[in-house]
Amino acid sequence: MYRALLELADDHLVLGHRVSEWCGHAPMLEEDLALPNMALDCIGTARALYARAGELEGAGRDEDALAYFRGEREYLNCLLVEQPNGDFAQTMLRQLGFAAFMEPFWRAAAQSSDDAVRGVAGKAVKEMAYNIRHAGEWVVRLGDGTDESTGRMRAASDALAPYWDELFLSSPATQEAEAAGILPERAG
Repeated sequence: MYRALLELADDHLVLGHRVSEWCGHAPMLEEDLALPNMALDCIGTARALYARAGELEGAGRDEDALAYFRGEREYLNCLLVEQPNGDFAQTMLRQLGFAAFMEPFWRAAAQSSDDAVRGVAGKAVKEMAYNIRHAGEWVVRLGDGTDESTGRMRAASDALAPYWDELFLSSPATQEAEAAGILPERAG
């Protein structure tokens, strides 16, 4: 279960850091406020998962040690979350896709046999629902907008297409956590 939680935590941490790169660079003030909050939500989820993973590991490492004191090859995140932000369209599409996958995942995780996972899930469901609503509005707005914004959304879709399938794959560690009722099935 340790490794399965580490994978999930890494997904959220890396995405949170990617989204935080928009702070001070978003196309409008409202987004300069919304995007850092979305990033903090992801990082908060990661922190809680790292804390539980550290307990399970039993090596005395806390969430900071697990999050920041590993080599780059030791991170287990999916490739989608580490893709460069690209333009605003690409960031919003990535955020929507990740949240649309994670919201039902966390909803199902609310039934976990692990108290800590249930606690994370309760909060993460609400955060992912907000991400879906916020990013979804932008994806529709840009996709149905001008020729330029529509072209950017198409380019974002093309750039991210190779990475969506990985969200649905379960590693051997995740399969064990799924079988134990700790995490929901990714493809289920």
